[in-house]
Amino acid sequence: MNPYEKKRRWKFFLLIFAIVIGAASVFYSDFFVKKMEREEQVQFQLYVKVTEQSLVMYDDDRFTDLIETITKNTKLPVIMTDGDGLINSYQGLDSAKTNYGVEKQYKKTYDPAYFERELRQMKLQHPGTPIIGLDGKIWHIYHKDSFILTQLRYFPFIQLGVIGLFLLTAYVAFSSARRSEQDQVWVGMAKETAHQLGTPISSLMAWIELMKSRFNAEDDPLIAEMENDLKRLEVITDRFSKIGSKPVLEDHVVYSVISNFIQYFQLRTSDKVIFTITGDDQVRAMLNIPLFDWVTENLLKNAANAIENEGHITVNIIEHLAKEEVFIDISDTGKGIPRSKFDAVFQPGYTTRKRGWGLGLSLTKRIVENYHSGQIFVKDSELGKGTTFRIILKSSIKYEPTSTKRIPGMGIDLH
Repeated sequence: MNPYEKKRRWKFFLLIFAIVIGAASVFYSDFFVKKMEREEQVQFQLYVKVTEQSLVMYDDDRFTDLIETITKNTKLPVIMTDGDGLINSYQGLDSAKTNYGVEKQYKKTYDPAYFERELRQMKLQHPGTPIIGLDGKIWHIYHKDSFILTQLRYFPFIQLGVIGLFLLTAYVAFSSARRSEQDQVWVGMAKETAHQLGTPISSLMAWIELMKSRFNAEDDPLIAEMENDLKRLEVITDRFSKIGSKPVLEDHVVYSVISNFIQYFQLRTSDKVIFTITGDDQVRAMLNIPLFDWVTENLLKNAANAIENEGHITVNIIEHLAKEEVFIDISDTGKGIPRSKFDAVFQPGYTTRKRGWGLGLSLTKRIVENYHSGQIFVKDSELGKGTTFRIILKSSIKYEPTSTKRIPGMGIDLH
C-alpha cells in the first residue's frame, strides 16, 4: 500500500470516528430532551387540573393557598384565554413586559403585543387544553416549552458545530505544520542535490573537451548529443538550486519553449510515440524556462509511460482573449485515469508504477501554481483511450476591449 492510500485510510477512520461521536452526542442529548418534554407535559397537566379546581372552588378559602402555591411554582410559560379568546391570565412570562405599573415608582412596561406574540407561539407549539370557565364557556390554556428545554433542543447542533470547528482548526494547523516541514525537506534535498551534481558535471565538461581535442571530433553527432545531455544536466542542477527561492519570470513565446523541449525529449523516447504540437505559435506568457521545462518533462514522461505500445502525444496551445489566459492541453492516447483519481494524481506519493515515487505531478502542480500563479488539472480522461492535462497561465500580452488584436503592454491605442 503506497503512502497516499495509507493517508486516505487514516482520514476515513477518523471521519468514521467523528461520525460515531457526533451520533452518540445527538442521541444522548435527544434522550434528555424527550425526558424533559415528558416532565413538562406532566407539570402542565397538573397546572391544568389545579386551574380547573380553582375555577370550581374559587370562593372556597380552604383551597386558595394550595392552588396559589402550585400555580406560582409552575415555571412553564402559560396563557389562559376566556370564551371570547381574550387573555384572562398568564404565568411564567417575562415580568419586564407584563408589569402594569400600579405603583408610581415603577414604570408601566405592559406590552400587549408581547402577549399576542407569546400566545401565537404557544399555539404553534402545542394545542390548547380546553376547560370550563367561570361563565360556563370553553376556556383554553396554552403553554410553550421552557427556556431550558428550548436551549437543549439546539445544544446538540451547537456541540457538533464546536467539535467540527475544533477538528477543522486542528486539521488546518496540522496540515500547515506538515506542509511547512515538507517544504523544508524539499528545499534541503534540492539544494544538496544541486551541490552534489556540480562536481561530476564539471568533470564531464572537461572530458568532452578532451575528447574533442584528442580525437578531432568537433562535428561528431555523438559528441553533440553528449553535450546536449550535459547541458540538460546543467539545467536540472539549476532547477534544484532554484527550489525554495522565488524564480525570475520572463516574457517568452509559449509555443517556442515547449517545441524546443519536445525536440530534445522525443529523441530519448520510443520511436513508436509520435509527438505533435499545435495551436497559436505567437501567444506569450511569463515563464521561468528551467522550471517550466520541468513541468513539460513530467507531463510528457507520464504521457509516454501511459502509452504501452505505440500512440500519440499532442500539445495544443490556445489563447483565451477575454480572460487573457493561455491554455496548454497535453493529451495522450494511453490507458487513462479513473475519474475518482483526477485530484489524487497530484497528491505526493500517489503512483501506479511499481518503481515510481509519486512526486512528479505533485512537483508539477507546485511549480505551476506557486511559481507561475497558474492552474493545472485533469481536463478529461477515459480509460483505454487517453488523458488530457490542462495548464492555465496568464498571458503576458494585454488586449483592447474592442479588438481581438494582441498589443504589448497596456493603454496602447492602435486605431
